[in-house]
Amino acid sequence: MSYVEHNQSGREDIWFLNSGCRNHMCAHKQWFSDLDEDFQQSIKLGNDSKMAVLGKGIIRLQLAGIIQVITNVFYIPELRNNLLSIGQIQEQGVTVFIKHGVCKLYHPKRGLIMQTTMSANRMFMLHATVAPKTTNCFQTTIEDNTHI
Repeated sequence: MSYVEHNQSGREDIWFLNSGCRNHMCAHKQWFSDLDEDFQQSIKLGNDSKMAVLGKGIIRLQLAGIIQVITNVFYIPELRNNLLSIGQIQEQGVTVFIKHGVCKLYHPKRGLIMQTTMSANRMFMLHATVAPKTTNCFQTTIEDNTHI
């Protein structure tokens, strides 16, 4: 399970790229632009504890001025950190490239879609804001409808 350093423990805009989790996960119900609350199951964490999944849906994240649509995100109210599953990202055709402390995500048609450097505790974190559910006609960001 990902660990947030003490000085960043209150940061909700941090998403961990995680090779150990099977699904994208988030604890913030209000961040979902679409949420199927009929989807319910439990997950087992690396420390053998279990948490209830109370839905699955879509979150739209704004990274470097581009809105990325993240699909099949589990809603887990008890979760402490937002997680993006590297396995789930690769299933969408996105290449994850890690070299010299830099992690880059490449889409086969759009090229580089995300990039981050390794933190002091050897984690790859993305700082992202949740994009609004509806778009504004004066929107200054680009929406990448590639689902990851």
